[in-house]
Amino acid sequence: MEVDSLVIIPTYNERENVQEIVRAVVGIDEHRFDVLIIDDNSPDGTADIVDRMMGTDEFAGRLHLMRRAGKLGLGTAYIAGFKWALERHYGFIIEMDADFSHPPRKLVDLQRACDLEGADVAVGSRYLTGVNVVNWPMGRVLMSYYASAYVRLITGMKVRDTTAGFVCYRREVLEAINLDTIEFKGYAFQIEMKFTAHRMGFNIKEVPIVFVNRVLGTSKMSGGIFGEAFFGVIKLRLEALFGNKKFRRRV
Repeated sequence: MEVDSLVIIPTYNERENVQEIVRAVVGIDEHRFDVLIIDDNSPDGTADIVDRMMGTDEFAGRLHLMRRAGKLGLGTAYIAGFKWALERHYGFIIEMDADFSHPPRKLVDLQRACDLEGADVAVGSRYLTGVNVVNWPMGRVLMSYYASAYVRLITGMKVRDTTAGFVCYRREVLEAINLDTIEFKGYAFQIEMKFTAHRMGFNIKEVPIVFVNRVLGTSKMSGGIFGEAFFGVIKLRLEALFGNKKFRRRV
């Protein structure tokens, strides 16, 4: 089976989830997905668990680990993972959470959307067919839903779930983007990546998913992340209006 797809999973204190999420991804039969765990020096030993798994026959050559010095932000973790994947010539690079909020079986649909259905970027969307979120407090559902509506209004993107973190990129998209110009670290990172791809003319397709709030472990969300997204969207729009070169494709 051709090795062309990598799933990048950032972790911080995910010892309750990391073994099972890796098993769920590697165990998919329809398509081979390798896994890169990017751990920000989790004090609960998440990286050590992954390291031990890498030494077994079950995961040999399929599971990889990047250890970082500390909590450097979700966006910087994904940028580091993107660069790692491009250096190793993966054709499809996928973002995914460690806590099972993103259904592993939907990895096949995201990859297929980019490989066979004409998408350059495939987004696992909570809001394409209504509000498909389970076990979130109503306040958080409303905040997330209307945050995406706000982003659509400001940016002009048609994407229903602009803050989604379950995303598949064709390698050509990540090669075209100057990853060193991506500024944001939280929710705004997800918006910035989609908006940059949109401004460059890449085709973004949404794939409906049901998002389930984590059962094990602790959420990493904070008010500062929402603040970054709110003001970051305005900054992105102004940069686009004034012709910032970050939105030009790399040759």
